[in-house]
Amino acid sequence: MDYAILRDLHIGTILATLILFLLRGFWMMTDSPRLKDRWVRVVPHVNDSLLLFAAIAMLFVAGLNPIDQPWLMAKIIGLLAYISLGTIALKRGKTRSVRVKALIAALGVFAYIVAVAMTKQVIPGMT
Repeated sequence: MDYAILRDLHIGTILATLILFLLRGFWMMTDSPRLKDRWVRVVPHVNDSLLLFAAIAMLFVAGLNPIDQPWLMAKIIGLLAYISLGTIALKRGKTRSVRVKALIAALGVFAYIVAVAMTKQVIPGMT
């Protein structure tokens, strides 16, 4: 598969992930019953699966190994942190305060992952 197509799919699913996460975060903060709608429980997982597929396919097509590329390893570690914080924000946080703090932290990690991807630096802004 063409790298440019995979990259565009990856970027598109990243944008969808952000929009869906912000929407679910808003619904969590407002106690919306929409958070329990079936599509809200399914669509983000389908999107995230496409995102992961595109990422792995890009690694394969480009012949990149995350172990040899510190910035890729930083993205993977950031992704694990984002997933953990996201589950606390949307499901596992015991109080709304904990969930809101986890939501804000998850968005910060998301921004970090994007910055690492754009700069290919473990610490973006450092040269």
